[in-house]
Amino acid sequence: MATNTINLSALYTSTSLRVLSSNSPQNAPSLSFYSHFKPSVQLPSISYKPYGNTIRHSSLFVVTAVKTLSETELVDVPLTAEEFNSKFPSETGVYAVYDKNLELQFVGISRNIAASVIAHLKSVPELCSSVKVGVVDEPDRAALTQAWKSWMEEHIQATGKVPPGNESGNTSWVRQPPKKKKPDLRLTPGRNVQLTVPLDELIDKLVKENKVVAFIKGSRSAPMCGFSQRVVGILESEGIDYESVDVLDEEYNYGLRETLKKYSNWPTFPQIFVNGELVGGCDILSSMYEKGELAGLFKK
Repeated sequence: MATNTINLSALYTSTSLRVLSSNSPQNAPSLSFYSHFKPSVQLPSISYKPYGNTIRHSSLFVVTAVKTLSETELVDVPLTAEEFNSKFPSETGVYAVYDKNLELQFVGISRNIAASVIAHLKSVPELCSSVKVGVVDEPDRAALTQAWKSWMEEHIQATGKVPPGNESGNTSWVRQPPKKKKPDLRLTPGRNVQLTVPLDELIDKLVKENKVVAFIKGSRSAPMCGFSQRVVGILESEGIDYESVDVLDEEYNYGLRETLKKYSNWPTFPQIFVNGELVGGCDILSSMYEKGELAGLFKK
């Protein structure tokens, strides 16, 4: 397929996605997205092309200086994984999210557009009804920022205001700093301390008094096996408040592995309990995650 090229002649030295809000069409808000404009700098050429083949992805356009927000077709957010994968690329570019009233809520750039849209669907589903997507072929930072800037300026010129999600101070659409990880639980005061309650009773009390408990190899901040790492990743990506117990901790959880195997009648680790009941290990949790079944499980 033939590929066209264009030259960009502007360089912006800062890449913050924040803009100053304003309600006056006559005084359009200044963009804090860049701090210095250097027209004398010549940028490398970038190529642009439609994403994928023209039949399957005919509604997706690459956005460059010559493609506008209004020219890009609106794609309804699909409900099934198959529809989503066929319509939203895991490539780099710019995207705009609209609510059910076709009001533009947010304009962003991403190195993985599909992943960003999924994240927004999880965090603000009520504001995500349709999306415009522009894939930038072989992008550099300047090309991406220029694509974002062109869409933002077009919207501001048409409406006199910044999309709500891009207003200064808005935190609904921006990934927040990771929360401080909770400490792992310890079942005993120490290996050399005589227990007054059998270990299996301590396990029973723990899983019944906490909604979600994950018995993993290693700590939640440093899992010691790939399966445990996968489980921690799933729980945290879903925003689940859970307790973790390191089955490899021989000082404070001595004998836990063998006792837990008998208690749960499950031979491997990790093991995940919800409301006092064993859900299973990594394979089962991963399968439920891929099918979108975890939300219902954790709401019970």
